[in-house]
Amino acid sequence: MLLVETAVAPDPAILSRPDRVLAPADLRRLSERSDAQGLTRIAIHVLLIASAAGLVAVTRGTLWVLPAMLLQGWFLVALFAPVHESVHYTAFKSRRLNIVVGWLASVPTLINSSFYRLFHYAHHRHTQDPALDPELAGPLPTTVWEYVLRISGWGYYRSRVDFYGRILRSDWRDFPYIPERERAGVRRSVIAMLAVFFAVFALWSWLDPAGPWLFWLLPVAMAQPILRVMLLSEHTLCSDDDNGLTNTRSTLVNPLMHLVHWNMPYHAEHHLYPSIPFHRLPQAHREIGDRFAHVAPSYLETQKQILRRITGRP
Repeated sequence: MLLVETAVAPDPAILSRPDRVLAPADLRRLSERSDAQGLTRIAIHVLLIASAAGLVAVTRGTLWVLPAMLLQGWFLVALFAPVHESVHYTAFKSRRLNIVVGWLASVPTLINSSFYRLFHYAHHRHTQDPALDPELAGPLPTTVWEYVLRISGWGYYRSRVDFYGRILRSDWRDFPYIPERERAGVRRSVIAMLAVFFAVFALWSWLDPAGPWLFWLLPVAMAQPILRVMLLSEHTLCSDDDNGLTNTRSTLVNPLMHLVHWNMPYHAEHHLYPSIPFHRLPQAHREIGDRFAHVAPSYLETQKQILRRITGRP
């Protein structure tokens, strides 16, 4: 069965850390999950994608198609958000909904929820540890050109080819976070994802040769920098330790960004308490947001700081 997942038990060492600032009763209150909230948000997300696709259709053949494609791409790359929530089993109360919706949402941008769940758990457990945090496997940019490549999404696409090629060959040497008992399931999931991806591309191309490029692949490539900026902002220039109050950044954004990205900008709150579902993160921010060392006024401000560090400018 392709969509079988196993639960990840809470790490007692994480739960007992001194940077826990919520009382157990408050954490239980904030950790209440909801199928209604998850289904409403995924319905809104699908509606946004469909609406943007409509704009692409009506502007096709004109220059106005470019902003329409960018909008479509933004909504597509933002499917990372429900995937992220689902691998934490917080998008929905139903475990089955988390597994199925998370897997389907991961296909358009080749994230693969089965692989990402284990990758991301290792990131949470070993945040900012250069030896064990898989998000630090690729070095942070040290030049403007490396920064541009990072933001462009080039490294992401290259990693998809590399990672999935190794998984298809059953080469697990560079994936210590994937235990042996999970490997067969991850491999089946990757095969199924690639089969669906290329089958949809082939059928769509047969019906409309330009269709998948206008409505899907080029929009995703155009909007990939939006997601890359968000992800680069989450931990860069934060503390290199396991203190959840200082090693992660939350970013203050407008309501539309919160809607499209399922409140992911409240990243410090999420990292400190991964059991809090997306719809409770604004409340968590109101209760503990002032405890974090890094709360940025915008993603642009964080990118300015990163570029100043790279260029050595004050």
